Amino acid sequence: MSLYFIGDLQGCHEPLQRLLQTIAFSPSRDTLYLLGDLVNRGPASLEVVRDLAALGDAAQCLLGNHDLNLLAVDAGLRQPHRNDTLQPLLQASDRASLIDWLRHRAMALNAHGWLMVHAGVLPQWTGAQTMALAGEVERALRAPDYHAFLAQMYGNQPAQWRDDLQGAERLRVVVNALTRLRFCTADGEMEFSATGGALTAPPGYLPWFEVPGRLTSQTPIAFGHWSTLALDNPHGQPQLRSNTLGLDTGCLWGRSLTAARLGNTHGEFELFSVGCSAIPEPGAAAL
Repeated sequence: MSLYFIGDLQGCHEPLQRLLQTIAFSPSRDTLYLLGDLVNRGPASLEVVRDLAALGDAAQCLLGNHDLNLLAVDAGLRQPHRNDTLQPLLQASDRASLIDWLRHRAMALNAHGWLMVHAGVLPQWTGAQTMALAGEVERALRAPDYHAFLAQMYGNQPAQWRDDLQGAERLRVVVNALTRLRFCTADGEMEFSATGGALTAPPGYLPWFEVPGRLTSQTPIAFGHWSTLALDNPHGQPQLRSNTLGLDTGCLWGRSLTAARLGNTHGEFELFSVGCSAIPEPGAAAL
């Protein structure tokens, strides 16, 4: 039995198939942990979601910002961005079942000694608190009136966690941390505009995983979302930083799709990558 973390797919179906061939994936034996942003901007979101849903428990999938965007567009609460590629999925005959499958995916996972999120964890959160807060968002997404949650999900404020936050503001901070976070201050105030690598932090901000005293510093964390992190490495490959492993290696941007196979030793992993040729439209932002 092998366990794999896989970074952002964003609708890149063909590279996923080649990666699964490379690792000789067997759904009866192995388990994939997909770290969010399953859909959008790539050419085949519909095929990606259908395949992952068909894998059942062999594919444990997190929700990322692009997946939440799909749910909001499907609900009629958000207009598609000009670079979105969601229409085939939204027009599919099995759209309703696929949307239902997506909104029952996790916001965070804790398994095999690793905490998994799409983007980041605020420095004031413990691993247990992260999982509890993720559960609050999951319950809102799975509720019959989940459209009400989606209608209030977007916004940059509050930019900082407080234990006394309630209602939409509380859930918005959790969503933003788990699906959008790259940089924050030492006391956890989030910044949402910078998209460069770890060395490009705006003044007063740090990569979330480098904040001194981060309460999850002793817990290995796997995440996606931050494709420019890999460019900090001369070989363009993920590396363990402050006990975290960022696995978005920019498949959508024509670089690679990467899987990390967990080893027998705590925090140990082996990397597998396939090249990608998907090129974004001119002017598309690396979100």
